[in-house]
Formats: sequence, structure tokens, C-alpha cells
Amino acid sequence: MKGITGKSVFITGAASGIGKAAAFVFAREGARVTLVDVNGDGVEDTARAVRAAGGEATAVEADVSYSEGVARAMQVAREAYGPVLLAFNNAGVEGVFSPLCDHPDDEFDRTMRINLKGIWLCMKAQIPPMVERGGGSIVNMASALGMVGTLNQPAYTASKHAVVGLTKAVALEYVERGIRVNCVCPGLIATPLVLDRAIKGDPELEKLWLASEPIGRFGTPEEVAEATLWLCSDASSFVTGSALVVDGGYLAR
Repeated sequence: MKGITGKSVFITGAASGIGKAAAFVFAREGARVTLVDVNGDGVEDTARAVRAAGGEATAVEADVSYSEGVARAMQVAREAYGPVLLAFNNAGVEGVFSPLCDHPDDEFDRTMRINLKGIWLCMKAQIPPMVERGGGSIVNMASALGMVGTLNQPAYTASKHAVVGLTKAVALEYVERGIRVNCVCPGLIATPLVLDRAIKGDPELEKLWLASEPIGRFGTPEEVAEATLWLCSDASSFVTGSALVVDGGYLAR
């Protein structure tokens, strides 16, 4: 896609799932990717696999929910490939599944710190070099649950609604500086977060969740990664402040 080749791309949560898929999709298009994750071994495995496939990739172990981790990762990206002009702020957690009154306060704080503050901190570090270079594109990870309510995920749902709002606000702030800011809102995607940490091999729960997807299956990480690539590319040059739903019809019901 136009506007991707040769660019320095910053992808968080790249050790697995959608972030890992995005690493391959962007590298396939000729981007030079800096891959960030709190799981150091996992993100290094992703980088090695991207390089083995012919792409350019550097791995950084960092916790992007803290400013120090973001600053270090951005420095590595800059030293490796120059100013970051494209970013996919994907890192996130599902949080605890429980009604609000049973939800531990520290888990609410953790979910907000990773899902929301992590994106806040990343954008604060990513936007200045984009301004200096006259433009860039940022995609944040929201969720279909950032558009509607759901049972037993109050903190996660709140965090993803907040990501949608933050994305729209920042898009308006920087549109005249040539920076586009969008978010993706996936439905049920076949990632470790959904299959391993949420469903946990429970066939009845998997059947229940599949029934909520009109398309009749889980999405793939690659399908969300391709949508993210489009939002970063010049093909979406008139799109900013958007929450792009990739959900198999979940919200159309």
C-alpha cells in the first residue's frame, strides 16, 4: 500500500495476537518495524520471524503503560529506523471478568493503566516527531465493546470506550498538522487473549461467544492487521477520528 514502504513503524503488544500479525503485514509492505511488548522473549521471537521472512524488525522489551518504557522504546525505534511516522498502539489486557461490585479496585486501575494510559503515553511520544516531519498516522486499539455495553467486563468496556473518545479528541487536535489518528474496534478475534485467557478451553463458552458473531466464526488477527495497515496507508488519507469496526457483524444486530 502507498505510504508504507520504508517508513518507521512502531507496534506495541507485538509478542502475540493482532500485534504479531501486524508486524508481518507491515513488514510485507516494506515498512521497518519496531516491535514492543512487556514479554521480551515473545517479542524477540516475533522480530526474528519477521526477519526470517525478509522483513526489517527490531524488538524492544518495555512496559508502555509507564512513560519510561515508552521513551526507551521510542529511542530504540529512532536509532534503528529514524523518526516514527506510523504507529499501532495495540497493547492491552482483557481484565477481570466480574460484575462491577465484585471487581477489584486494583484490577480496574491495572486495566485502565494498560488499555488507556498506555495509548495516552504512546501518542504523547509519537506525535512530536510526526509534527516535525509534517505528518504521520496513528492507529489505536479499541474494541467492539468500545461502542456498546456488555456483562461482566466493566473495566475493559470502560477503557475501550475511553480509547474511542481519546482517539477522536486527538484526531481533531492534530488534523491540521498532517497527523491522522484512528482506532480499530475488533469483535471476537482468535487470539491468545480470547482463546486462552478468556474462553480457557470451555466449549460451552466458545459456543456461546460464536453465537454472538453473525458471520459464524471468530475473526483472525491478520484481518484486523490488514484493516490497521489500510488506516495507516495513504489509501485512507481522508479518514481521521474514525472507529473502524472489524467485528463480523456483531454491532449490526
